[in-house]
Amino acid sequence: MQSFNNTAILPAPIGYPEILPDDTDYKVDVDALIDECCGYFWNGLRPPPEFTIDEYADKNRVIPKESSGEAGKWRTSRTPYLREIMQELSPSSHADEVVFMKGSQVGATECIINAAMFYIDNAPCPILLVEPTITVAQRFSKQRMQPSINLCGPVRAKVAENKSKAGGNTTLQKDFPGGTLIIGGANSAATLRSMPIQIALLDECDAYPEDADGEGDPMELAIRRTTNFSRKKVFKVSTPTIADVSRIAKAFEESDQRYYYVPCPFCGHLQIIKWDNIKFENRDAATVRLICENQECKAEIHEHHKTKMLELGKWIKHNPASDIPGFHLSALYSPLGWYSWKKAVKDHISALGNPKKRKVFVNTVLGEVFDDSASTVDFHYLAKRREDYEHIVPEDVICIVNGTDTQDNRLESTTVGIGWNINPEYWILDHSVFFGDPKQAGVWELLDQHLLKSWPHPSGGTMNIACTCIDAMGHCTDDVYKFCRPREFRRVFPTQGKAGAGRSIISKAHRQDRGKVMLFQIGTDQAKAGLYSNLLIKEPGPGYIHFPRYLPGHRPDAPRELGDDYFKQLTAEKRMIRHSSGLPKSVWVLPAGKRNEALDCMVNAMAALAILNPNLALLAREKMIFKSNFTRRVTRRRGILSKGIQL
Repeated sequence: MQSFNNTAILPAPIGYPEILPDDTDYKVDVDALIDECCGYFWNGLRPPPEFTIDEYADKNRVIPKESSGEAGKWRTSRTPYLREIMQELSPSSHADEVVFMKGSQVGATECIINAAMFYIDNAPCPILLVEPTITVAQRFSKQRMQPSINLCGPVRAKVAENKSKAGGNTTLQKDFPGGTLIIGGANSAATLRSMPIQIALLDECDAYPEDADGEGDPMELAIRRTTNFSRKKVFKVSTPTIADVSRIAKAFEESDQRYYYVPCPFCGHLQIIKWDNIKFENRDAATVRLICENQECKAEIHEHHKTKMLELGKWIKHNPASDIPGFHLSALYSPLGWYSWKKAVKDHISALGNPKKRKVFVNTVLGEVFDDSASTVDFHYLAKRREDYEHIVPEDVICIVNGTDTQDNRLESTTVGIGWNINPEYWILDHSVFFGDPKQAGVWELLDQHLLKSWPHPSGGTMNIACTCIDAMGHCTDDVYKFCRPREFRRVFPTQGKAGAGRSIISKAHRQDRGKVMLFQIGTDQAKAGLYSNLLIKEPGPGYIHFPRYLPGHRPDAPRELGDDYFKQLTAEKRMIRHSSGLPKSVWVLPAGKRNEALDCMVNAMAALAILNPNLALLAREKMIFKSNFTRRVTRRRGILSKGIQL
């Protein structure tokens, strides 16, 4: 082949007769031939672009109003700590894996979108973007990815218009010349093994389930798809979760562990913005400031200094022996106008004494793992919390649910009152044991009478049980189905417990061929973790669980006390770390010789509340109307108000 300057003498390529109509030699422009004639083949030979993702985003990216309060042209200078991360994700970097362990509201999702759009436009290849679930993936695509594509001219020109008839662009698949972008959920193994992938973008990987459809760890399934590519990129990004289980924490530990150091505006000392150095007075968030850690300075740094500090900051490796770029960043670095130090103080104060909120604060604000080794609850502590209810049903209860456990010789049932709050407050109203063989009708008749019981409310009306969940897994599955089927109109449902991280407390019901009933699956790990966190809350309020000293219908002179055995059962299981296929796994373990019926009943009651999914705020308002207009309302035909209060 003869060539000079930017031209070459080439034979006519096969397959392009409309461009080069015969087999004679032609003098052509090589770049034009690459761009216009031989798409996939020549693009495969083209070297990677010399510019980086951050430079590309600064030139082309526009943030849509659907996903941000700061819609408009992207500026990396707004979040300067993201520049080095995007550079490591660029083809010019030799790294094939990048780790980002972070707090919330630091721009990590935008970083993922920038990377995806860069590769679509400049280095087309197969790309996989994984969200925790298919539902989250669909929402991400509609609210974040597609609007960003629509506002970026070069990418919009390469991705087919988003129409149902256009096979190249659906909600979860975006085709473009030279590649495709698959947006999938970690709960779908089909997505993770569908095709070879060069770029894997793993968003919020700590929220992935432990197992995808029985085929293994979804993160490992996704990474395995990249093995055929020498120029691959795997981006692991997430807020961390629990110590010893967190995927992102393990990945960060194996990385070069970069932290973003910013200079003190007064002495120039480089330091990490740490929560320990954030100070405030008398729980007053308005007094918040950062104290310089330089002992010779100790200056008070206020948040308006943050913009300049971020601009002058730099990443420093704490484990330089590793060749994996890894970045850690807390929400305390969030730019002005996003998440503020003042808001962090308020969240910190709100989480005091509340283990559940504390975990959220540690994970999403500090970007650190939460050590829940203290989640073991002392049953003596709970037993001391027993209280005398002023009424059988406390005044703040606006909804009642029930959870029932099946045993070979009895049924155990817990009735729980729910109080309005963002995180519901719970009152244990009753725990009853009905002895008898569940394969015989007698014991079920006793349970049915119990579930039909009307509960007197202090306002003067009555309430009934709005939803009941009964454990159907055991030796009496058919009997549970037989009991529940004709009572579905009363919201009496069978349940099946499913262990494993990433499962929601309740999943969509399926009509079983066996028994023709609606069977709900309970994510027992999440339910038990939430319950234990609530048990550790020490002050009445959101999430707090109240226990009665005496159960209803019994006087103190002839008590049926809620005994210590109940609390032993409620706290019987312990969360432990086990290893499966080399990966740490959080499991709930019942020690030998202990019983856990009270725990299972409470888990079923929480599932009943999740199924009911009541509008607690609406119920609270209606209860006030109910109390003040009781005389008028009792003349109405009896009915159910918002699933919980009986008129």
